[in-house]
Amino acid sequence: MPAVSLLSTVVTRPLEHYSTGEARLIASENACSFLHLIDPELDNQYLRGTRQELVFKKISENLEGFIEHKYLVQQAVPAIYVYQVRHDNLVQTGIWTLTHINDYLEGKIKKHESTVERREKLLADYLQQTGLDANPVLITYNPDEVVERITKKYLDLTPNLDFVFADGTEHKVWAIADAKDLAEVVDAFAKMPAVYIADGHHRAASMAKMGLQKKKLNAAKHNGTEGYNYFSTVYMNTREVKVLEFNRLVRDLGDLSPQAFMLALASSFSIEKSAVQVKPDALHKIGMYFDHQWYVLSPKPGIYNENDPVDVLDVSILQNFILGPLLKIKDPRTDARITFEGGRTPISELQTKVDNGLFAVAFVLYPTSVPQVIAVADAGGVMPPKSTWVEPKFLVGLLTSYFN
Repeated sequence: MPAVSLLSTVVTRPLEHYSTGEARLIASENACSFLHLIDPELDNQYLRGTRQELVFKKISENLEGFIEHKYLVQQAVPAIYVYQVRHDNLVQTGIWTLTHINDYLEGKIKKHESTVERREKLLADYLQQTGLDANPVLITYNPDEVVERITKKYLDLTPNLDFVFADGTEHKVWAIADAKDLAEVVDAFAKMPAVYIADGHHRAASMAKMGLQKKKLNAAKHNGTEGYNYFSTVYMNTREVKVLEFNRLVRDLGDLSPQAFMLALASSFSIEKSAVQVKPDALHKIGMYFDHQWYVLSPKPGIYNENDPVDVLDVSILQNFILGPLLKIKDPRTDARITFEGGRTPISELQTKVDNGLFAVAFVLYPTSVPQVIAVADAGGVMPPKSTWVEPKFLVGLLTSYFN
């Protein structure tokens, strides 16, 4: 973990949270930023476009410097951690630990999203070459009395780490090093029939891919306890995880006129005008802003399968009955005509983008619930792209796993 005196300067948001200019500025002004261990090209433009091996070599050199200067400090006593974050008047608490890749490979950790092979490989290569796992996978589970009891015990103690990040979020960490407490927590999780990825499908898949590669390379000595068999995880029960909606903006109506679009909508939805901005307060209510008017769209009975955990999702209803057949957006992951905005983006900003002509129509959804996510995972289903904006979003470099 970072040296206590350097907490607010070492940890960072993930690289994708910054523009290239912002990331370069942070790296240039802060020699301690974990960004130097993610993308050394930020402060050495001559590495850009060079062979990937050179980039990984530079990361290794930077890591040696971080350790030598004690920006990062190795923990002497094995532990798992209670982690708590406070943001936007919300407090979320969980267990931060390492999880064996076999739990993922054998299906004890259930997933609800597809992953992209290219992204998996890029991250697996980074992990294999650097040995750095600094951004945990968020996993949710049904509340457990033992885990809650031990967690509460540590929340009443003075935290090992306690700091406020630049964005105002408050972070606290307590180390659980007592052998009895460790054994109880580990045993409680071992007894759970299944747990569920809430956020971080690509990271989990990449760690599994990398671990299998390492196992193959070290076949003669592999015993399953090596560091590369584990990945960083934060477990938060279903009451702690918060799911926000992912709203949609579409650039044009394709080959439909406004009149034809509204007429086509009416075949599958009841349409009600609204005098105010629409932020749905219940499932199966979809807000739509179009042609300077807000609407509430309610799917007509029988158009979707209520017994199918994927079909019943509002994101599926929107895709299957509006985006796909009417607006011809077959694959929202690759179609440039659609943009996604997480639930933290104010509804007024979506309206402004439509009024300014940047987009033709905005759709506002009710958040997918954690039980819906679990139902899809239990059924072995896959949720549509951008179904959930899950919080918390973790800082990078707060607790870092390193393996050779």
